[in-house]
Amino acid sequence: MKTVIVWLTLCLIWGTTWIFIKVGLEDLPPIAFAVARFLLSVIVLTGVVAYQRISLPRTWREWRIIAITGVLQFSVNYSMVFWAEQHITSGLAAVLQAMITVFGLILAWFFLPNERITRIKVIAVIVGIVGVGVIFYDQLRVQSLMAFLGCVGVVVGSYAAAQASILVKAKGGAFHPAALLLCQMICGLPAIIIYSLVSEGDPLSFNWTWRAVGCVLYLSLMGTIAAFWLYYWLLGRVESTKAMMISLVTPLLAVLIGWVTLGEKLPPQTVLGGILIISSIGLIVFRRRSVSAAAAES
Repeated sequence: MKTVIVWLTLCLIWGTTWIFIKVGLEDLPPIAFAVARFLLSVIVLTGVVAYQRISLPRTWREWRIIAITGVLQFSVNYSMVFWAEQHITSGLAAVLQAMITVFGLILAWFFLPNERITRIKVIAVIVGIVGVGVIFYDQLRVQSLMAFLGCVGVVVGSYAAAQASILVKAKGGAFHPAALLLCQMICGLPAIIIYSLVSEGDPLSFNWTWRAVGCVLYLSLMGTIAAFWLYYWLLGRVESTKAMMISLVTPLLAVLIGWVTLGEKLPPQTVLGGILIISSIGLIVFRRRSVSAAAAES
């Protein structure tokens, strides 16, 4: 039961981040926005780890896996997505990001012997991606070379995010979630900091409104620290495919939250897409668990 609550909480948190990203981008350039979000997260997490005396990785082998996953998650994934969304619609990006579940399913088969590719998993992933595609079908267009490259960028980012999750699941079980997240960001941030400085210029010249600061605070404290802390806890207790199915739900929630809070137009096909997504989730996440699985999660 606890894992289901955490799973639903993550859907809600990451579903709301889309709104704060959209509002924040009205004042700040995209890469600098991401850098501010993660830098604040590093500062806060450093205090948390120090105060709670949480052990950090000590061996070269531990730091190697953290560096690899940190670069994949926070350098490759986020830089690709933020760059791509300058050239493609957010709907198209959402559909392509749902490929995380496809990559996760395949990579789990290679790296996690206990997680097999089953017919139910394949059907669920396909139905879920189709559901996301139905919601955003009117945005699924590629009209230029840069838009095509943007699509490639999001797919690369999706692969990086999935690979990072699988490696954490396979190799990172001994790490405390806070220590893991802190060290990942320390390893992954330098690349996007340099990217931001080169492509966007002096951060002090940006339009740091109170609205932008509020968005950075929410995305840092909730969308990064709380969310990844819970996600890594969850990843240690359920199959990686179940955890990564969250990426299918967040676009649906983002559309609904945007409709409620910002008065955005709700696509008429949202109901059909939502039914497909919820059906796919039901096939994997909320299936009746075996006694052994339930015992393992308790």
